[in-house]
Amino acid sequence: MQSRQWIGSFLLVGAVIVSGVLLSAWKRSSIAESEAAAASQPEPAESIVTALVREHEHVRTTTSIGTVVATRSITVRNELPGTVRHVALEPGKIVEAGTVLVAMDVSVEEADLQALLAQAELARTQFARMQRMSEHRAASEMEVDSARAEQEVVQAQVARIKAVINRKIIRAPFRARIGISDVHPGQYLNEGTLLTTLQGVDDEAYVDFTVSQQVAADLRPGNKVDVFTGSGTTAGTEAEIVAIDARVDPSTRNAMVRAKIKGDAPAPGASVRVQVDVGTPTMAAVVPASAVRKGPSGDHVFVVLADEHGKMRARLREVQVDAMAGDQIVITKGLEPGELVAASGSFKLREAALVAVTNPAESVAQNESHSAATSM
Repeated sequence: MQSRQWIGSFLLVGAVIVSGVLLSAWKRSSIAESEAAAASQPEPAESIVTALVREHEHVRTTTSIGTVVATRSITVRNELPGTVRHVALEPGKIVEAGTVLVAMDVSVEEADLQALLAQAELARTQFARMQRMSEHRAASEMEVDSARAEQEVVQAQVARIKAVINRKIIRAPFRARIGISDVHPGQYLNEGTLLTTLQGVDDEAYVDFTVSQQVAADLRPGNKVDVFTGSGTTAGTEAEIVAIDARVDPSTRNAMVRAKIKGDAPAPGASVRVQVDVGTPTMAAVVPASAVRKGPSGDHVFVVLADEHGKMRARLREVQVDAMAGDQIVITKGLEPGELVAASGSFKLREAALVAVTNPAESVAQNESHSAATSM
């Protein structure tokens, strides 16, 4: 009975071993057949659009946030206390030089002026009479001098009261745009009360911005800068450095720079972006922005090269990116002008992947013409 159990166990183990051997042989045969089928099929190619690496003159830049400043800007305050009689402070209105903005009550001063004018006329008459009497030896030189001094004193008092009246009439010193005001007729103003602000309306404006002390050391009056508004458009038609501060801020190590914008500019106080050239122009390689990919080791592109069989394959190339110029990327290291890179479709590439170039006809013509020009 026991011997029969051993014989059954032995037969079962043998059956399992035979099944395993047969299964392994079948698996190896299937793998071999799959490899043979794969080898007989063509290697799949990724469709891409290529672009030539072009050489371009590049200048390194730095960007700073600037503030627009009017070439003429003042805060208007009254010099003398008094009651407001007339107000012409319409916010946003442009006024010409000499326009009356605020007129204060000068009725008392005008009355005093009339009295002084009468005294001045009397003093003039008495002085003339003394001169005639002196010619006939009816008045002494001392009396003539006294009459002359009296006339001059009264004339000075007239000039003083006219100056007081003029100081109570506040006029625009230049063509300007009026700011917000809260002054009304009948209001009493103490000396030095804030009335409004005036921003000069000119064909020019200033932009104040800061740069590092290293950059400021290379800047000179007359250098050009690019000024952009928040929407990305250029502010004005020309921006030129007019002054560089003589000191560096000890807390930030930055220096203040002032540039002048000619043409239309944002309102004073507006924030703008200022782009300043740093260093001298150099030649650098540029590629479309879509050609540059981000990876664990940094930026890279796929260069399209022919292998030993003449097939076009993608080769990963690490590059050093310096700046972006429009829709182009400036490459300072890793590429040479005239090389071919994958522009569209580079996201699906890997090292040594077979590629199929599907450039539009016009792009192919441009690339061929550029290659010919480069070789010449």
